[in-house]
Amino acid sequence: MRRLCVRVVWMMALLLLPASLLAQELAAIPPLRSPVVDVTGTLDAAQIQRLEQQALALQQRKGAQLQILIVPTTQPEAIEQYAQRVFDQWKIGRQGVDDGVLLLVAKDDRRVRIQPGYGLEGAIPDITANRIIQEYLAPSFREGDYAGGITAATATLAGLIEGEALPAPVSGHADGGNGTGGGGWIMALFIGFVVAMVARGILGALPRPLRAVLTGVAAGGAALLLTSLLFASAGAAVIGLLAGLASGSPGRFVGGGGWGGGGFGGFGGGGRGGFGGGGGWGGGGGSSGGGGASGSW
Repeated sequence: MRRLCVRVVWMMALLLLPASLLAQELAAIPPLRSPVVDVTGTLDAAQIQRLEQQALALQQRKGAQLQILIVPTTQPEAIEQYAQRVFDQWKIGRQGVDDGVLLLVAKDDRRVRIQPGYGLEGAIPDITANRIIQEYLAPSFREGDYAGGITAATATLAGLIEGEALPAPVSGHADGGNGTGGGGWIMALFIGFVVAMVARGILGALPRPLRAVLTGVAAGGAALLLTSLLFASAGAAVIGLLAGLASGSPGRFVGGGGWGGGGFGGFGGGGRGGFGGGGGWGGGGGSSGGGGASGSW
């Protein structure tokens, strides 16, 4: 009887063990607000800004989304499982094109993973992802040079993506293609503001209605040419129109404080290159099948 009771206790323990493992809280996935999400504080502001600019430039040229995530740990999950959850939640890359790639660093676990979306599996096959880890990431990470390793790896990934035939980008941000990204709007409005001030000074002798139209066209056209954001460029045209209608000198129009003195507060002011405050960076509906490679250092 005693032996039977012991067996029953052991069986219950074995049955409850998987449930207890499942009950462990999974590592949280941070919100997606920037091409570089570093919840460990490993990278400084200048390093983050350079990597953000690299990712944004790639997206403007090719439409692809390069995403960096640095977390302390992925435990209790393996890095592969956590990376898939991140991809599923963030939806990196464009819907139907699936041209996103995730570079995930689990710093305390000393694990790193490169995972491409379906559309980039040809440009970044598993063997190539593994080689990037072994040649760029792992050696630099062993020396404590996280920024150097990530910069070299992302530059290589960007080069591989450049050679891939992808649909032309519709918008400068992964925000559904409607041109509403915070960074893009700031850029377009800033361009429109500067062009409007210059055009108004040149066209100051013209009648006010004609001057307003020409200033609006110049501001909106310049913003559209440099950002390809239609709605944001329309906002820049409105700024030009108002500048052309205003009376007095251009300096009086901007409040005598120079270019945006107190109005714009500088381009990107504290928003890490225009991403942080506007929330303009996000997933575009892309997906991944779990390809790529993982490694340690």
